Amino acid sequence: MSFRNATLITATAFVALSAMGTLSTASAGNGSYGYQSQNSEETGHYMKTGMHEGGKKEAAVPAGDIVDVAVGAGSFNTLVTAIKAADLVDTLKGEGPFTVFAPTDEAFAKIPQADLDALLADKDKLTAVLTYHVVPGKVMAADVVKLDSAKTVQGDSVTIVVSDGGVKVDDANVVKTDVMASNGVIHVIDTVIMPN
Repeated sequence: MSFRNATLITATAFVALSAMGTLSTASAGNGSYGYQSQNSEETGHYMKTGMHEGGKKEAAVPAGDIVDVAVGAGSFNTLVTAIKAADLVDTLKGEGPFTVFAPTDEAFAKIPQADLDALLADKDKLTAVLTYHVVPGKVMAADVVKLDSAKTVQGDSVTIVVSDGGVKVDDANVVKTDVMASNGVIHVIDTVIMPN
């Protein structure tokens, strides 16, 4: 499939998701931003314009691994707390790649507080719920729209439904796609999904 066709599929499937944003470029650790060159003139041009001499814009460099991106976003505080409680930080900082359907803080707020507290206290159940949100591999939005299900790290499969209104993963709406991380991708969802 060509890049153009993948883009058209994504645009059609996610027409209702006009609020999709992009990550800002992160430092590559050497003072440059996503582009390294032995030629200081070329690097200087890139740093000033964000473009190579030939006029092509450089792709944004992911801001860190899955956990770093979730922490940096500021809207996944409950998810990060749950990841820590389940001792999954090292796993999600690992090589991957992973695709995470990440519920926002508002998604977790839909769960009654007593039930959420009980979930956070039950490490086995919490691990099952969190790993149900993770699919092995890097599944971009253009690939998700071609699926009707995806097997999760937990072992069960999530159901994927694509309609004119967008994409649903089980009962959750996908509200933002292709948030890049160095070890995978995050798709933001508005509801915590539960395994059977």
